[in-house]
This record gives sequence, structure tokens and C-alpha cells, in this order.
Amino acid sequence: MKSEIDLIKEIEAYLFKEMDAKQAADFEDERISNPSFDKKVTEHFNFLQSLKSYGDKKALKIQMGKIHEEIDLDALKEEFNKAPSKIISFWRKTKRSLAVAASIAILFTLSTLYFTGQFDGQNHVSNYSELKRDMETIKRSQRALINNINSSSNQPSDNSQYGGTGFALSSNGYLVTNYHVVKGADSVYVQNGKGESFKVETIYIDPTYDIAILQIIDPLFKNLSPLPYTFKKSNADLGEDVYTIGYPKDDIVYGKGYLSSSTGYGGDSTAYQISIPVNPGNSGGPLMDNKGNVIGIVSGKQTQADGAAFAVKSDFLLKCIGNIPQDSLKEKININKKNTLAGLNRTAQIKKMQDYIFIVKVYN
Repeated sequence: MKSEIDLIKEIEAYLFKEMDAKQAADFEDERISNPSFDKKVTEHFNFLQSLKSYGDKKALKIQMGKIHEEIDLDALKEEFNKAPSKIISFWRKTKRSLAVAASIAILFTLSTLYFTGQFDGQNHVSNYSELKRDMETIKRSQRALINNINSSSNQPSDNSQYGGTGFALSSNGYLVTNYHVVKGADSVYVQNGKGESFKVETIYIDPTYDIAILQIIDPLFKNLSPLPYTFKKSNADLGEDVYTIGYPKDDIVYGKGYLSSSTGYGGDSTAYQISIPVNPGNSGGPLMDNKGNVIGIVSGKQTQADGAAFAVKSDFLLKCIGNIPQDSLKEKININKKNTLAGLNRTAQIKKMQDYIFIVKVYN
């Protein structure tokens, strides 16, 4: 068992990026599987952040004091009293000191933002975590092994690197997932609940809203039945019950919760904050209200707050669909306007939806 000192050294090696790729991956796996360990990492990060903030403030105070000592206030007062034109002379004499003070203040502000993860969205200790699934580090179930997939779909024989969730936009093979799920992919496949896999093509992306529109181009694919859900154009209400269906593992998983804020991470007005259990693999799954409307797309969670997840609002999904150049579409995307889920209980809603939710598998 690791001593407290050894544990602190390991945490600091992770936070300061002193681990190699394998060590960092093992460390992150332990954070995911061991909540108490993850809590210690978070607490130590906050402790280091407080120390750095205190040190920066103290250094700034000392530097500002030195600059203040260099400025002769009595002489300046006399200069101002003699003639207003002396302002120019004052500026020439003191602009260097003032510039140094301003630079120190800016540097302090930027370093604080960077260290807390707010300046750089890619910081490894950022509070925001995307929910794509690393397929190489998750044990695959027998049902989802590659040899169970259609041989005629020409799917690569090796396991996919990343995965997420996607769901149907229309019955003729158009799907949506998060952009971060398919970013940098060489090829993408989707798999339904029956184990059937189909090759897809990314036809439109919007990194700003973290949305990717896919189209199934596999000749074995047969059109789905009309979609049972619709897409909500207006904002959902605070406190409203919501649920999601996705693939954080090889079997479809249901999660329920409520809408906890009308804005997402950092006050993002394009997203909701939801209190709902989500895990890597939930990215791209639908966020549903009680009436069977899609109100968002699950995209991420806050790592240092329990139950704080986020979803892109469906209104921005509809805007993305409207922005797709028509000449890039082989078939028209017909958005369903008839909701057949309203009035059904939750169990019945989920049963009707499962055929329209897919695992997204990415190959690099």
C-alpha cells in the first residue's frame, strides 16, 4: 500500500505532466474506478492552486511596492501644480514603470486562468470532461466482438479506438453525435442493439456546437421505421425531469435526472446543465423530456462536481441541420413532426426508442 508521501508524489507527477503516456492512462483509469482516489487528486490540485495563487499575489505585491518606491510623488505633485503640460513629461518618465506593473498584472491574471483550466480548454486538469469512450481500455463484452459484425460491411478487423453514442435524425440513415467523438477519425461505423454494424460518412460538422451529422452509406442498411420522437425548438424548463439512453458500455444504458441550469459549462448559453449520471460513451446520446421530445445531445460533464453534466440544446442541432449545403446531401433529412412517445410510461418510451440509438465506433 502506498504511503501518503508516495501518493502525493504520484499525484504531482500526474498534475505536472511528468508521467509517460502509459502511466498517465493508468492513473486516469484509477481515478475513474476509485472515487476516493479521485477525490484526493482533486483536493491536492486545489491545494496546489491555492499555494500558487498566494505566491503570485505576494510576488505581485512586492514588485508593485518596488515600482511605487521609484516614483517620487512629491516631485510629481509639484510638476502637476506648475503646468498641466507637464503630463507629457510625466508619462515619458514613468511609462516604463507603469508598463512593467501592467505586464505583471496581466501575466498574473493569465497564469491564474491557465492553472485553473479556464484559459485552456485542453488542460488535463480542466473541470470539463468530454464523454467519448476509450475502447482500448474497456473490456469488450462477447456480444460486441468484431466477429459478430456483418462481414460484408468491410469493417476493420481490429478493435475501434474510441466510441460514443449516436441517434437517428430521420428514418433514411441520418444520425447525429458529438463532433469530439468523430474528430480525427479515419473511418466511422455505427452498431445497433442487434449487433448489426454499418459504415457511415461524416457529412457535416460544427465544432462550435460540438455536433457532427453522419449518414449511413452501407448497402446492407434498410430504412428505419418513422421516428417516434420529435425535436424541441424552445428551451426546456428548469427542474424538468429528463433522461438519456446511451452506450457507456456495450449494452444500452438508461439514466434519469433533471435539468439543473439553463446554461452549460462556464455559462454556455448553447447548452443545458443536467443532474444525471453519465460516463465515457454517453457523448452523442439524446437528452429526452417526459413527453418524448429530444431537448439536447449529451456532451460532457464537470469532473469536480458530482452529477453536473451538460447537453447541447436541440435548437442548435436544428440550426446545424439547416446549415448543411443541400448539394452535399444524397437524400433530404426529413425531421419527424409526429411524436408517438407522448402519453407512454417511461418503460414503453425506452422500448420504442432503442432501435434508433447506436454505438458510434471510431477507427484512427
